[in-house]
Amino acid sequence: MEKNFNIILTGVGGQGIITLLSLINEAALIESYDVKSSELHGLSQRGGSVEAHVRFGKKVLSPLVPKGSADLVIGMEMIESYRETGKAGEKANFLVNRLVSPFQGSSSAEEIEAKLKEAAGNRLHLVSASEICKNELQNEVVMGLYLLGYAVNKKLIPLMEKSVIEAVNKIIPQKYLELNLKALNLANVAD
Repeated sequence: MEKNFNIILTGVGGQGIITLLSLINEAALIESYDVKSSELHGLSQRGGSVEAHVRFGKKVLSPLVPKGSADLVIGMEMIESYRETGKAGEKANFLVNRLVSPFQGSSSAEEIEAKLKEAAGNRLHLVSASEICKNELQNEVVMGLYLLGYAVNKKLIPLMEKSVIEAVNKIIPQKYLELNLKALNLANVAD
């Protein structure tokens, strides 16, 4: 990898952003990348805005993704993802869960989706991760793992599937391991 890869994770408290951050960090370490990450705000408040940054590559000096230089934004919900469109940069891919959190105001899902499409254009990958995980696994909490699997499968993130699986096996507690691996693998059948 020639340059560092920069990711912004966004959503609201309680959606598993810190778990997702830990998994990406661990997978990048498994691949011998230098990794830096930062949890920015809102982590302890359920329903509050949460943003985390992770950067990996040959040599990373700062954990914060510089404005305009994100390569990928993974959004657990649409409004928080839309808030990143101005900061992420013109090249950033957006992988966004088709969900509007009830904590996030009165805009309809259709209005937010239209704004996201306008801002991100063909770099937007809008997927119904929560709905898919709820229908297929009876648990939408694992939608972050689904999104990570989707990112690996669609080559939106330069990490190998085997590294991500190894990270999941290392970080996720045993009693939740099977469910999380199923969510990760479920994305392999995504269109």
